Amino acid sequence: MDSSSNKVPVTILTGFLGSGKTTLLNRILSEQHGKRIAVIENEFGEVGIDQALVINAEEEIFEMANGCICCTVRGDLIRVLGNLMKRRDKFDYVVVETTGLADPGPVAQTFFMDDEISSEFSLDGIITLVDTFHINQQLGRSNESTEQIAFADVIVLNKTDLVKDSELDNLEARLREMNKMAKFIRSEMANVPINSVLDKSAFNLDQALIRRPTFLEPEYPFEWTGIYSTKPGKYKIIMSEGPDPSMSLVIELDQNTDDVSLRNGAEHCVRLYAEDAEIIKPSEIIPKGKHVNLNLESLGQKEFYVEIEKDTKIGLFAQHTAEEFNMKLIEVNNNDEVPVEVERTWVAQHEHDDEVGSFSIEKDGDLDEQKLQAWISKLLREKGVDIFRMKGFLSIAGESNRFVFQGVHMIFSGKPDRPWGSLPRRNQLVFIGRNLDEKEMRKGFEDCLV
Repeated sequence: MDSSSNKVPVTILTGFLGSGKTTLLNRILSEQHGKRIAVIENEFGEVGIDQALVINAEEEIFEMANGCICCTVRGDLIRVLGNLMKRRDKFDYVVVETTGLADPGPVAQTFFMDDEISSEFSLDGIITLVDTFHINQQLGRSNESTEQIAFADVIVLNKTDLVKDSELDNLEARLREMNKMAKFIRSEMANVPINSVLDKSAFNLDQALIRRPTFLEPEYPFEWTGIYSTKPGKYKIIMSEGPDPSMSLVIELDQNTDDVSLRNGAEHCVRLYAEDAEIIKPSEIIPKGKHVNLNLESLGQKEFYVEIEKDTKIGLFAQHTAEEFNMKLIEVNNNDEVPVEVERTWVAQHEHDDEVGSFSIEKDGDLDEQKLQAWISKLLREKGVDIFRMKGFLSIAGESNRFVFQGVHMIFSGKPDRPWGSLPRRNQLVFIGRNLDEKEMRKGFEDCLV
């Protein structure tokens, strides 16, 4: 019997912002397919809202919010999947819905790079939804949308009712040039047969390596590792001003300098980097084996301390390279600098677009419907090209049901949702886009409150 038959199949649901991933997910959860599905969501920004937009269902929903999915998602995903395995009797399928700004490659890597995960889960396929109305514009401005197309096993051309047949044929031909191996499906409102996206056994590692030869070379949430030989005593890490007002760091004990040990240490730190960082101020002691964030906001040279209890090699897994902060390890007793024995720079294969960001608005109270409509119309007319995604739910004065809305660029749609009932009437909005003026948009919204 093939050992893979005992593994839990996993489908990765990806697609650029507003392509219809949550709509398809709701369709999957509402179909009578007999599967018990655990849903894992990743969202871009400080506030996750998709879980509130997913229909009520018996399925388990886990959320991984905030952080760059390409850097931190593997640790988060390993943690969530590990917790899932403790309740293995409650599900038999997993769907991972990624943020629209995600390269699906690092997510897929998780099921091959981590021995514990690969022994329990198998990657069934990567499903990419395409917003046929906006995709040509997105491909010109986003590397992520290109990667999502290239990695797909199934490409769902969604929102076909918004484009002409001739335009759709040209688009499909263009995308087939980018990914000749994928199966193409056309849809409106993500209305596709469930058996076309689940249980496909579509993912092929050999094809993934052809698409990206470095597929099995993982990306890490840290850029640099330095290994130092230390004796029992107190040490200080000296740092000067660098590119950021803080720096994430993990200090690991008992590190070796060979490539295998470095890689094993890095994989362990991936899990630690997925945990919330403890803020460490200058002159404080850095705990070992924990994710910390060194506060570097004060001017001049900063010193942080490390206490070592035995002869050991320590590994500094740092967000930035030592050179960027002129970082040095000093033995306190004799004030001697400890030389770095081995160092490794981990080069990420992706780049962040610093102009792209997100923010949320959360306010109690009711909204004046006419003022709200005028504000949204003006916002989309003037800023729509830079608004990649907007979504959330609103409390409209005089309405007993909450109002759920979603938007992509200039297109906005919404509808009444479930009743508020005894829940407090609250508005929650999330915006993702380029060079958005949060202060101005927040004021515009607050002016709509009754």
